Amino acid sequence: MVIPTSVEILSKNAGALRVASVNVNGIRAAYRKDMAAWVADRDVDILCLQEVRAPDKVMRELIGDGWHILHAEAKDKGRAGVAILSRVEPVAVRENIGDEYFADSGRWVEADFNVNDEIFTVVSAYVHSGELGTQKQDDKYRFLQRMTEHLPALAAQKDHVLVVGDLNVVHTEKDIKNWKPNHNKRAGVMDEEIAYFDGFFGAVGYVDVARQLAGDAQGPYTWWSYRGQAFDNDAGWRIDYHMATPGLAEKAIKSHVDRASAYDLRFSDHAPLVVDYQF
Repeated sequence: MVIPTSVEILSKNAGALRVASVNVNGIRAAYRKDMAAWVADRDVDILCLQEVRAPDKVMRELIGDGWHILHAEAKDKGRAGVAILSRVEPVAVRENIGDEYFADSGRWVEADFNVNDEIFTVVSAYVHSGELGTQKQDDKYRFLQRMTEHLPALAAQKDHVLVVGDLNVVHTEKDIKNWKPNHNKRAGVMDEEIAYFDGFFGAVGYVDVARQLAGDAQGPYTWWSYRGQAFDNDAGWRIDYHMATPGLAEKAIKSHVDRASAYDLRFSDHAPLVVDYQF
């Protein structure tokens, strides 16, 4: 894998559409840690957030002017919350994955954009982290099953579909630094969870864009625990994705995990996943 330089990361081809996704782990905390500077420097066209964990009014005040904002808060205050920020106004929006059980969970929003007279649908998703043997894990499986049903319908209705976000599952051994101690022992690394991703990138028909561009490499990871020396040792997990319909995946020209240069410069325990699509 070729690691782009900082200049290459910031540069954007004429006509390219830059889509970034990041779990902010609480937008108020992220902005206290200077997330605003990162947003200002990255020339992003569509920015998808997960774990916003703030009232809509607060989020809009932090984001400021210049964005169209679609934000689905969770019913449980201080939890979840997903958003899509865009420089151009979407032509349609939807705030539910289609299961009333998750209607107020703050885990799924969709926005349709008109790009070159084609409908480009962007989803910001936050799959449950889960916890083995609890209702949280049951909810996670129910959500993944609903995704399995909903994603083909989206692909059939739209010209291009892009699902981004913190999906809280590592797909293969290449997506986690320490596979053996975690495999089938922790939520996110269970075979039953991984089987859903085999389906997403198999029969369901979507493409793992970051993996397509990175090739058969270890990582790059998108999440590191705050505990111990995980970040400094790059003992991470790749659990943030761009999942695209095949025609859109062919337009992906550059993917980058925007990992902070030092532990104390992070604004979240996740790093943004930034991909440029050439229309």
